[in-house]
Amino acid sequence: MPANANASVTGNERTFIGTIISETDLAGNITMANDVFEKVSGYTQQELIGAPHNILRHPEMPRCVFKLLWATVPDKKSISAYVVNRAKNGDHYWVLATVTPKLDAAGNLVGYRSERAIPNRSVIKDVIQPLYASLLAEEKKYNNSDEGMESSFRMVLNLLQEKGVSYDQLIDSLPK
Repeated sequence: MPANANASVTGNERTFIGTIISETDLAGNITMANDVFEKVSGYTQQELIGAPHNILRHPEMPRCVFKLLWATVPDKKSISAYVVNRAKNGDHYWVLATVTPKLDAAGNLVGYRSERAIPNRSVIKDVIQPLYASLLAEEKKYNNSDEGMESSFRMVLNLLQEKGVSYDQLIDSLPK
């Protein structure tokens, strides 16, 4: 459970200038966080380093998006996703996150780097929020959260099949 799970969602949206950058180990624990990350999240460097990245998980973020992420990055592939994060005080902020593998000199996977940019507001409002609302509604139909996540994941796969595109093609087709 994320450390901020008890922080009530305020409904207040935070904005930021610049790029949020963090790095994690293979287990998703934060090993580096830049000052933009600290400022927008409301966490100090001391609170972030060593903490699981899911301390930012917002309850309105579909779990199936993280399933897709974790199915992609261990194979040394990059992925981008729209994510709503929860700040320490319960505020939220949207990002377009690109997660890339970190490799050592021998090419072994040693962690991940996430660069999070300011997303296009129209894309969030017109595409992502309605999609995520339907994915969350699907997840909530199930008493077993893993079953809900699998069902919403199938919804994403069906959407991609209907559109005849890959996930990356869909994300790349959206205005930045």
